Amino acid sequence: MSTETGAPLGTEPRGHRLVQGPKGLPLLGSLLQFGKDPLAFFERLRGHGDMVRWRFGRNDCVFIADPECIGELLAETERTFDQPLLGIAFRTVMGNGVVVARGADWRRKRSLVQPSVRPGQVKSYASTMTASTVELADTWTGGERVDIKPEMAALTQKIAVRTIFGVDTPADAESMGRAMDIAQQEIGKEFSGLGAVLPDWVPTPGRARIKKAAAVIDAEVGRVVARHRDGEGGRPDLLSRLLTAVDERGAHLSDQEIRDETVTLYIGGHETTSSTLVWAWYLLSRNPQARAALTEELDRVLGDREPGIDDYAQLTYAQAVVKETLRLYPTIWLVTGVAGEGARIGGVPLPEGTRVWSSQWTTHRDERWFPEPEVFRPGRWDAEDGDEIPEYAWYPFGGGPRACIGTRFAMVEAVLILAVLARRFELEVDPGTVNPVPTLTLQPDRAVMATVRAR
Repeated sequence: MSTETGAPLGTEPRGHRLVQGPKGLPLLGSLLQFGKDPLAFFERLRGHGDMVRWRFGRNDCVFIADPECIGELLAETERTFDQPLLGIAFRTVMGNGVVVARGADWRRKRSLVQPSVRPGQVKSYASTMTASTVELADTWTGGERVDIKPEMAALTQKIAVRTIFGVDTPADAESMGRAMDIAQQEIGKEFSGLGAVLPDWVPTPGRARIKKAAAVIDAEVGRVVARHRDGEGGRPDLLSRLLTAVDERGAHLSDQEIRDETVTLYIGGHETTSSTLVWAWYLLSRNPQARAALTEELDRVLGDREPGIDDYAQLTYAQAVVKETLRLYPTIWLVTGVAGEGARIGGVPLPEGTRVWSSQWTTHRDERWFPEPEVFRPGRWDAEDGDEIPEYAWYPFGGGPRACIGTRFAMVEAVLILAVLARRFELEVDPGTVNPVPTLTLQPDRAVMATVRAR
């Protein structure tokens, strides 16, 4: 893939203009329309222009869709744009981890967490990714029927547990998995419903469910952390690195901070990759030419052996499959920021407190940046013959100072899992359209059933 870098900050933008979008209802603005179908709502906003004014409840908002503007928002987060205060459901599960923290607290936590997921560390986790996937592959037989969603979820959960906790499985992995599913669903419901504008103290059935789910997560994480503190294990896992990390003052992360960062890494290494793989199998099954190109690369690069980290760079088409999947079905589908004093987007000054929204779903499917945007075409990512894609026209991992620190982990994990399974099998997904549901991540709206075909 080649890129065209957007205009540097401070230069004249490409004629951006802020236009008025839907005015919505008194007090609610466009909250109800957004909550009914956030993805379709963003598409309607895009129909108004690249910079659109609207209201979410009582909040004045601006929706942006142009890569230059998105790049400005992401680059200026933590400077002229603040991280928004996310809902009570999100904060109940995530605590005040690196995804939620702001300002000096965020900078401290990022400096402590980031070393755990640098390329050198990810390399040490690759063998666990491959071995865990081989274990799953050994249980599949040609002709059997599988539901891809729970299969991929169980696999990525196993990998997350082994790489983060350094153990084979938590005492109650099934309960933790159910709690994570509930948490994801309730976060999505609160964000796109009336819960988004309700004060934190207002009780709702959804908030009661999220508290119960968080209690299960806390108990399991606390048990494993305690075991590490007692000296068990000693593996080079992420949790062990967090427990020994010290900041510039020589201080360790507190027990609560350890809990928050562990849950953040668990969700990042489990939920997002699982969802990406489900969509990848769905798309490959419906695009025989892409599946044949992937098969050719796997046979050529791997032959009859399993992939390792040294193969990752050679599996360029497998990487392209993952990138194209993330373009069409971006796991993280929304980025927001709150304008601070002196904030500007596309040369347009924004009043302090304005909430700026951008959606990967909308920009990733814009025909100006991606010809035939609805078509699954991994070849558009070819380094030599691919499309010219502007910077921040594709941003599934965010960007700027708050870019996802687990990007390398997620890409390596998805590619290695895909390589292990696609080398042995083809998954023939049942006919019918699977629609995306925007919860915490972008999830299929139903079971994704497939017939396993041995190669």
